[in-house]
Amino acid sequence: MIGVFVNVATVLLGSAVGLLFRKGIPERISKALMLAIGMCTIYIGIDGALEGSKTIVLILSMVFGTLIGTLIDIDDKINRIGLFIEKKMKRGDDHSSIAEGFMTASLLFCVGAMTIVGSLNAGLTGDNTLLFTKSILDLISSCLLASTLGIGVMFAAIFVLVVQGGLVLLAGLMQNVLTDQALIAEITCAGSVMIIALGLNLLGITKLKVANFLPALLLVPLFYKLWMLLPI
Repeated sequence: MIGVFVNVATVLLGSAVGLLFRKGIPERISKALMLAIGMCTIYIGIDGALEGSKTIVLILSMVFGTLIGTLIDIDDKINRIGLFIEKKMKRGDDHSSIAEGFMTASLLFCVGAMTIVGSLNAGLTGDNTLLFTKSILDLISSCLLASTLGIGVMFAAIFVLVVQGGLVLLAGLMQNVLTDQALIAEITCAGSVMIIALGLNLLGITKLKVANFLPALLLVPLFYKLWMLLPI
């Protein structure tokens, strides 16, 4: 779990630095930075999506996962957490959305390929190398995000602790199932597709409820195993 704790610490540190410099950054610079983050996010998503090779597994997982997520409305529930924090902390002179910062940062830090593979490696083998690398990237990302989206980004550290910590513990309990590298690649692919969607949101092109896609990650192992059983 040391990799998870380091990642949480870097998100907090990066957010704090971003908040310190926030008021000194002109609005046009902030908007330009958001576009840059959005484009980099899309690139990260595309790079991870290419890990997968079984398109039918991705399609089935995304379709049924999105159906489940939409029925439950996970996006709304996560957003309510952000709104609750916003209600408790927002000041009258603060025009930023704490909920938006919390939601955007939480998904960016917790859905990507490095989160999935890094957490699985930590849980299965005790290797935290990838999580340490991710921590450095999140340090930079949280700094940039906090400088534009505000203090909500800092609270995403809670989401990082819960999600990545949960994945590490789950991997430790499911060592016999999660040792298939091809399966991990398919899970990474699905998560990366969600990262692309998040990048489109950051660019202002779409307003997708990305969190509603999350159940797809849980369905990938099921459809992958079913696909492998087919006599093809």
